[in-house]
Amino acid sequence: MRVALMVEGQNDLSWERWRHILRLAERLGFPSLFRSDHYFTGPIETNQQDSLECFLSFVMAAEETSSLRLGPMVTPVTFRRPVDVGRMAAQIDQLSGGRFVMGLGAGWNQPEHDAYGLDFPSTRERFERLEEAVQLMQALWQPGPSHYRGRYYQLDGADCQPTPEAGRPPILIGGGGERRTIPMAARYATEWNCVSLTPEAYAHKRDVMARACDAIRRDPNEIEHSMMMFHAVGPPELVEAGGKFAQGMFGGRGESLDEFLAGFKAAGRLVGGADETVDALGRLAEAGVAEVQFQHFMFERDDVPDFLARDVAPQVAGLTIGDHS
Repeated sequence: MRVALMVEGQNDLSWERWRHILRLAERLGFPSLFRSDHYFTGPIETNQQDSLECFLSFVMAAEETSSLRLGPMVTPVTFRRPVDVGRMAAQIDQLSGGRFVMGLGAGWNQPEHDAYGLDFPSTRERFERLEEAVQLMQALWQPGPSHYRGRYYQLDGADCQPTPEAGRPPILIGGGGERRTIPMAARYATEWNCVSLTPEAYAHKRDVMARACDAIRRDPNEIEHSMMMFHAVGPPELVEAGGKFAQGMFGGRGESLDEFLAGFKAAGRLVGGADETVDALGRLAEAGVAEVQFQHFMFERDDVPDFLARDVAPQVAGLTIGDHS
C-alpha cells in the first residue's frame, strides 16, 4: 500500500507554502500529492480565503518536483470547458514527465457556483456533462484532428498539440455514488477514489464496482482503488491538534474532543498513533485499497507528513492489495 498526501488549496494556502509542501512531500518520499479544485467550501460569509488556482498550482508542482504523481481530487465539470481542461491536462502531463492524473467529478458545492456566476445544473445534467467531458478529452488526446459531437460539447477537427503520449493522461473519477459515479468509473477510469470509508463500507462499494465492471465485461482489477482520508493521527499531541482542527472544520463544538474523535473514527476517519494507523491501513489494503491520500490541513506544520513518512509508510509498503473481483 502507498501512503500519499492531499491538500485543500482553497483553505488559505499561499504560493510559498504550496512550494514548501511540494518540496517536503518529495523529500519525504511520498508517491503522490493531490489537491482539491475549489474556489471555497463551506459558508460564503466565513470560508472565502486564499485559494490557489488548481491548474496553475500544478504547473509549479511539475517544475518543483520530479517524482510525485500530481492531480486534482477532483475537478468539477462545471468550472471550465472540458476542451480547456483537456488541453491543460495534456500539457501539464508533458511538463511533469508523465506524472499528471486527470481527476474528474460532477461538482457538488452550489454556493461557490452561485458566488462566481457559474451554472449549476441538475444532478442528472451534471453527470451527463461529466460523461461527455471524459469522452471529449479522450478524443482530444488522440493523435491528429479529433471530432466529437455530444449534446453539450463538440470538437470539429481540433488537433491537441503537443499531443500527449498514448494512454495519457490517466482518468481518475472520484465519488461513491452507486447509481451514477461508480458505473461511470467502471467504464472510463484508470483509478477510482472514494473518501474516508470504513473497511466494511468500502468493501460494499468495491463490490458495487465489481458488478458494474462485470456488466460491461471489464476486469475490475484494471481499475486502481484509492481513498482520500480525513484523520487525526500521530503521537498524542498531534492527535489532539488534528482533532481540534477537524472539530473546527466539521463542527461538533458542543462535544468534548474525545466525543468528537469517537464519532470521527466511527465515520471512517483514521484516529490514533502509528499502531492504530497501520492496523487500519492493513484492513483497507486487504479489502483492495492501493493508496490512501491523507489530508494535510495544518499547512504550517510538517510533523504530520513526517510522522506518516517515518512511522507509517514503511510499515504498510509491503502489504498485498486485495482482489477487486
